[in-house]
Amino acid sequence: MLTASPLAAQTERETPPYEAGLMRLAEILGALDVLRPLCGNRDTPGWRDQMQSLLEAEAEEPNRRRRFVERFNQGYRGFASVYRNCTPSARLAMEQYVAEGQKLISDVTGRYGR
Repeated sequence: MLTASPLAAQTERETPPYEAGLMRLAEILGALDVLRPLCGNRDTPGWRDQMQSLLEAEAEEPNRRRRFVERFNQGYRGFASVYRNCTPSARLAMEQYVAEGQKLISDVTGRYGR
């Protein structure tokens, strides 16, 4: 008979229901950290600062923090390896990511209100 270990069950309970949304948000922040400056936008605070705020609010546990950082880096590397200049497709991706990020934030805060 297969049963989940108490540790695995505890970890599942501790994972917030909005985890996937926040992980996606971390990836979007990484992408925007490349795209926005590339296209001449000087955001204050910067996207790396936004990520730091997310980590401080949500990722006290080291493994969870590592997963957030990995997702940020994944988003960053994905665009840094493709775009060296601001192109129409870079601008479109940036606009879509900003809209998706806003929606994620709105959904999570509206549903789980922090």
